Amino acid sequence: MAEYANIIIDISLEKLDRPFQYLVPDRLVGKLEPGMVVQVPFGNGNRITRGYVIGLTGEAEYDPGKLKEIRAVDSSGVAVEAQLIALAAWIREQYGGTMSQALKTVLPIRQKAAAKQKRTLRLLMPMEEARAELSESVRRKRRAQVRLMQALIEHEAISYETATKALRVTASVIRALEERGFLKVEIQKVWRNPIHEMEEGSRKEERKTRRKEAPSLNAVQQQIVQEVTAEAEGEAPRPCLIHGVTGSGKTAVYIELIARAVERGQQAIVLIPEIALTYQTVMRFYERFGERVSILNSRMSAGERYDQFMRAKNGELDVMIGPRSALFTPFSNLGYIIIDEEHENSYKSETTPRYHAREAARQRAKICGAALVLGSATPSLESYYLARQGEYRLFEMTERVEKRPLPLSEIIDLREELKQGNRSILSGRLQELMEESLLAGQQIMLFLNRRGVAGFVSCRACGHVFKCPHCDVSLSQHNDGRLVCHYCGYQQPMEKTCPECGSKYVGGFKAGTQKIEQVVKERFPKARVLRMDFDTTRNKDGYEKILSAFGSHEADILIGTQMIVKGHDFPDVTLVGILAADLSLNSSDFHGPERTFQLLTQAAGRAGRGELPGHVVIQTYQPENYSIRLAARQDYQAFYEQEIAYRRMMNYPPARHMLQMLVASKDQLYAEMTAELLENKVQKAVADGKLPGMTVLGPTNAAVAKVKDVYKKVLYFKHEEYSMLVRVKDALELFIQKHKEFQMITVQFDFNPMNGF
Repeated sequence: MAEYANIIIDISLEKLDRPFQYLVPDRLVGKLEPGMVVQVPFGNGNRITRGYVIGLTGEAEYDPGKLKEIRAVDSSGVAVEAQLIALAAWIREQYGGTMSQALKTVLPIRQKAAAKQKRTLRLLMPMEEARAELSESVRRKRRAQVRLMQALIEHEAISYETATKALRVTASVIRALEERGFLKVEIQKVWRNPIHEMEEGSRKEERKTRRKEAPSLNAVQQQIVQEVTAEAEGEAPRPCLIHGVTGSGKTAVYIELIARAVERGQQAIVLIPEIALTYQTVMRFYERFGERVSILNSRMSAGERYDQFMRAKNGELDVMIGPRSALFTPFSNLGYIIIDEEHENSYKSETTPRYHAREAARQRAKICGAALVLGSATPSLESYYLARQGEYRLFEMTERVEKRPLPLSEIIDLREELKQGNRSILSGRLQELMEESLLAGQQIMLFLNRRGVAGFVSCRACGHVFKCPHCDVSLSQHNDGRLVCHYCGYQQPMEKTCPECGSKYVGGFKAGTQKIEQVVKERFPKARVLRMDFDTTRNKDGYEKILSAFGSHEADILIGTQMIVKGHDFPDVTLVGILAADLSLNSSDFHGPERTFQLLTQAAGRAGRGELPGHVVIQTYQPENYSIRLAARQDYQAFYEQEIAYRRMMNYPPARHMLQMLVASKDQLYAEMTAELLENKVQKAVADGKLPGMTVLGPTNAAVAKVKDVYKKVLYFKHEEYSMLVRVKDALELFIQKHKEFQMITVQFDFNPMNGF
């Protein structure tokens, strides 16, 4: 049977995503893989050029007799672009979407941005002639020329900006002197360095030249470094998961691992949730690796991002730090991919292809022979599950550095506060501890747990939450007054009284950070308060300014959502108040308890990181809930055992894999009929024994059933084998492609979803 290869000819071309099909000669059948570099004839003249294999198939898209044949596998070495294209092919296969979408994901810099230039004016004439020219300009009273000539005679070279701004010389004057041979304009290309933009005024020059010695590691850190290094140098290194309590020194381990890789001539990628990519975090790496480290983030300009990718490709960087997109940095000799706070759901893409950076990193590490290191105080259940299965190596860091104690945690029952007549968002105990901290000159963080806030409904008197009887997730409140499950479609009318205790205090939580700021200022009028949320961090440097001000003791209290609890280290924070622990707990998907445990543990970890001990107050309507109780104790092991038991019982990931499929159309009836048709097709395959063990849920409305006049329906498929879900995805994609009547719909796939469509 003939084999055909789809090939990208030149990734520098703007039409990046257009593949060309070639015939695979018999001598190469079975020897090609996506990402391999081949030599192929191209164009009318059949000139031999390099191409990158992106897929293999047994079906010819054109007349086989007219297809050209691959000449050879290119033996000149595998370019980093080939590795990334192989990764794109894997992402396309695993997560769906088009090859174009996958390529745009891994090769985001498609067009060269305008280069930043440094212009220098340099004296060209011999000194005697230059002085004579100066005398003539003085005689003719050419004041601007005189200023510029004097500066060049004194210094021989000055920057273009100095001439135009400090000396107030126009471009026409500079051109005139250049034409007369008095000076020349030297142009040097300068790469933008976003780290310098993060630095503050007078500290900038000091930071450029300052390098810190490597900090001494404790015995546990040294042992982990040794064992991870040995694993990385093996033939087939397993991913390593470092589970370390907050403040245990995971970052110091990362830096030492990278330093050893750099000594071997390798590079490293460090993924950090964007919300934690702060000046404080970046400086720890910068002080060790200097100008050989850079960053990526979403607020950088196209030029800044382009420059960082080119610096990496040209071998001018050893370390790239950034969020999800930094994974695709074009390093040619990658040694480590490190994912800090690996549990964060920001590592999951919310656009097609909906890949997870953790899994894509594992594949890239496999392609280029690098080692993958994951770290978290609260690992995702998926990673810890794989570690317990032996697929990952597990390392535990159970103590903070210098054996500092974990903070003391208290759980406050808001139901009791209500009975005592306190309707404030601040419990009596929290107010008491805030007063003590303020009198002692210590700092306070107040965390509003707003992640995952859907329209869940609960009773403030007894804590009862309205849940789906079939899916064990909270029902979401819709505008029509009904409570709906977004997994199976179950509905019930909104109730005005609690079915458990009869209370009329039934509803959703509506307090926001602005309301809390108002309450705090009224209760503690002398306290200096900062608020960090979407509104106060809109500007490019708003986030950094607030953190810097708080770190410099320009405020006593910092109020915010999850952005204030991500990896920040403020040694004088002794009190953390968690104001609404229930909100993420009652999100309308099965990750609610896990996210609650992670957020509360991370928030509690901000307290007591310095010399003084820390105190944490957790306010909740459900003090008996296991995720809240165990977060207060920072007992991950106990939480994992209880949560994984629930996942197994309900057949949720990681006990089983899940595929979520979205069907969207501007025609509501068409969306409904298509979703039902696709569901019936899979159900028939299950009944015929072609998909044994497959569970199908839905179709039902998406969490937001209509957006911009587009109606959305979702289906869920569950199976023990991930490959079976890929098989379902491939079959449905092929079925849709072959039927033109599906042109009115959009279909998207999401494996092991962390957020709904």
